Amino acid sequence: MSKSEVMTIMVIFRLKSYKNLKHFYLYYVCKHMTDFSSDLVSYNRFVELQKQVTQPLAVYLKMHRLGKCSGISFIDSTTLKLCHYKREKQNKVFKGIAQKSYGTQGWFYGFKLHIVCNDKDQIIYFMITKANVREFDIILTVYQLVIK
Repeated sequence: MSKSEVMTIMVIFRLKSYKNLKHFYLYYVCKHMTDFSSDLVSYNRFVELQKQVTQPLAVYLKMHRLGKCSGISFIDSTTLKLCHYKREKQNKVFKGIAQKSYGTQGWFYGFKLHIVCNDKDQIIYFMITKANVREFDIILTVYQLVIK
């Protein structure tokens, strides 16, 4: 399966109302999208391939798929949890990069995703930061980059 096919499936998953990637892949992609790709892989292999295309997908979105600022903008943040905050010392993949922080649902270890949208529900800008970055700092940064 090519990287572009994996990225397309990831985007379609976000557009559909499925909450579980495994259920989406097994019961939608493998049954209804067989003509999309002749070499569909197993779900476990798809998850491995998904990790390889995260960065190219983010670059593509930043370069080609961002909306324009229309004067009214909304900013929101969500947590990207890597593991339970009590297991942060065991996480070796993001050691020194991810941080522990407190969110609306309690403590977590990971990152934050900040998204700025316009009044037409188009993404104007997005940023992934360490978990302990304050939202106020992001608002100032986004204001300087996007709105001015």
